[in-house]
Amino acid sequence: MAAALKDALQQGTAALAAALGLPAAEARREAQILLCRVLGQPRSYLVSHDRDPLSPCQAADFNALLKRRLKGEPVAYILGEREFHSLRFKVTPDVLIPRPETELLAELALAHMPLDRSCRVLDLGTGSGAVAITLALHRPHSEVLAVDQSAAALEIARENARTLGAGKLRFIQCDWYGALTKEKFDLIVSNPPYIAAADPHLAQGDVRFEPNEALVSGEDGLDAIRVIVRGAPAHLNAAGWLLFEHGYDQAAACRELLRKAGFSQVSSSRDLSGIERVTYGQISAV
Repeated sequence: MAAALKDALQQGTAALAAALGLPAAEARREAQILLCRVLGQPRSYLVSHDRDPLSPCQAADFNALLKRRLKGEPVAYILGEREFHSLRFKVTPDVLIPRPETELLAELALAHMPLDRSCRVLDLGTGSGAVAITLALHRPHSEVLAVDQSAAALEIARENARTLGAGKLRFIQCDWYGALTKEKFDLIVSNPPYIAAADPHLAQGDVRFEPNEALVSGEDGLDAIRVIVRGAPAHLNAAGWLLFEHGYDQAAACRELLRKAGFSQVSSSRDLSGIERVTYGQISAV
């Protein structure tokens, strides 16, 4: 007799909780997501169909997805997508998985962009294009340039831009400011690598599967941020802003870097967990 959906869900939840040490609610949510991918249905479907039988093919497909997750592979890579700022982005192991805390960077950037006139924006280390595409779609009058050193990441970002309709967005392959010559912008944003090379978290959870070059940045995690801050004044228009994401314990160091580089209005904003996650400053208007 074929197993009911509720039985498959229960077994998957128990397996995920045991193998990955997830809280029961998180394990159940992940099992629901994987099961619904197989069924081609939203999670709400499970409420009224929990006694429906799972066909042999569906059971095999669910078990295949479950095995991948039990080995630690991130759900976003298994599904090939992740939601960011109410938009659905394609993701692969070539790009960092967009995270909820990075939505703060996008929201702060949008607050610095005018609604009714052009604004030149640079997104450094765009990865999947999540931040750049979000800005381009919400501020269609603006010119957004996204750069990344990874050709594979840029291909994913370009595909996301096409799929989501961000037609005006430009992409360039380069290492930070390397190919930008004398281009200037009103706003520079970045979610750069900011994890220290010896951080034990690199051997845990989803980050084990993500591209190392998008995560690690020197002994203290600040190497990329130093490059970004140091190069920003030459690429910002008068009164332009630099905003970037950083680690949970790096805000004070980032504010100091900005002040030493001549920025004013230096401050940090907290994410939904209360952690100072994004730091920013304004270049002189003169």
